[in-house]
Amino acid sequence: MTGRTIQIAAGDGGRFDGYLAVPEAGSGPGLVLGQEIFGINATMRATADYFAEEGYVVLAPDLFWRLQPGIELGYSEEEFATAFGYFERFDIDLAITDIGAAMDAVRALPECTGDVGFMGFCLGGKLAYLTAARLDPAVSISFYGVGLPDLLGEAGGIECPMVFHCPELDQWMPSEGVAALRDAFKDRTDIEIYSYPGADHGFYNADREVYDKPSSSMAHSRTIAALRRTMGPNYDLSQLWDKHCEYEFITRDVDATMATMVPEPYVNHIPTMTGGVGYRNLHRFYLNHFVHANPEDTRLIPVSRTIGADRVVDEMLFCFTHTTEIDWLLPGVAPTGKYVEMPVVAIINFRGDKLYHEHIYWDQASVLVQIGLLDPAGLPVGGHDVARKMLDATQEDSNRLMARWTESEPAE
Repeated sequence: MTGRTIQIAAGDGGRFDGYLAVPEAGSGPGLVLGQEIFGINATMRATADYFAEEGYVVLAPDLFWRLQPGIELGYSEEEFATAFGYFERFDIDLAITDIGAAMDAVRALPECTGDVGFMGFCLGGKLAYLTAARLDPAVSISFYGVGLPDLLGEAGGIECPMVFHCPELDQWMPSEGVAALRDAFKDRTDIEIYSYPGADHGFYNADREVYDKPSSSMAHSRTIAALRRTMGPNYDLSQLWDKHCEYEFITRDVDATMATMVPEPYVNHIPTMTGGVGYRNLHRFYLNHFVHANPEDTRLIPVSRTIGADRVVDEMLFCFTHTTEIDWLLPGVAPTGKYVEMPVVAIINFRGDKLYHEHIYWDQASVLVQIGLLDPAGLPVGGHDVARKMLDATQEDSNRLMARWTESEPAE
């Protein structure tokens, strides 16, 4: 994404900068970002770009402009001390008026075609709470907001949906503070409060040592769900995934397959650790080791599909005759001519209307049994029966691999 700087008119006179990122489609709902204490630095601009990929017209206003315009700090100990100094001098009430001006600026943009929400981190997480209480965002998202328990007197002013992301180890929002927050909103079904075990303040920031990828991934999906639910944009993820699979398995068109994905996607086949990270490696993988490497009789049998806000989870059977070496599934194994039915779970994550990554799981032991490379005798593994039981649980005896199963049968 390529953003640009725009000028925002302050309500009490003067002008301040904001970093604007627009989605590839050229329009979408608006989203104002509340900064950390480090200013509108490279991390905040990357976050704006990230959510523009998700389909939002994103504006990150320079909320430190009244202290010093254009502050950009990193995360060294010295820079943190400098940032904290700005935080101590920061005027929260004036910042809320500046956020209101930024929201008005987004609404006035021709690219903004829907409602405007707010999302903030650290200091911005505190501002997310106050923005919801004093202004009119469509939705407000607070990441590890500081000092929220001291502001619960304003909870009654919050009418919009909110999401709070609260890391377990956050000294700025300890467990008793999270408990007080939950109690304040216990009667609000549209207020979501999530805890993240083992995560610390700043866990969503990939440029800091406290970054926690699993927690960040969970928080992102929850955030996208709230944004989609309140503002859109909504995409037909099922249709998008079907089109991707059509290019992969029917027309076998690598370039068309890649065109359904973000510029730097990745695919991870978990059992064999095959796939590719980034456009170059994934294109190479698809072209030389996947799309044209699958046997001619390959077919997918859908079993179930779950659609989320930012992902599709498919349960399916992957069926083929092992007539060629299949690099991604059985690397280095010569064709055996055996027919294989493989239960597969695919978790497909999207950014906006493009695929971002795929995590694909299957039972490799079952595959090895079916092609004759693994003798199941004495081992807790199955072959074709695993696939048959997936399709119809009544076709195979449950627990037959458990030698002690008969011992637990109750007496007549």
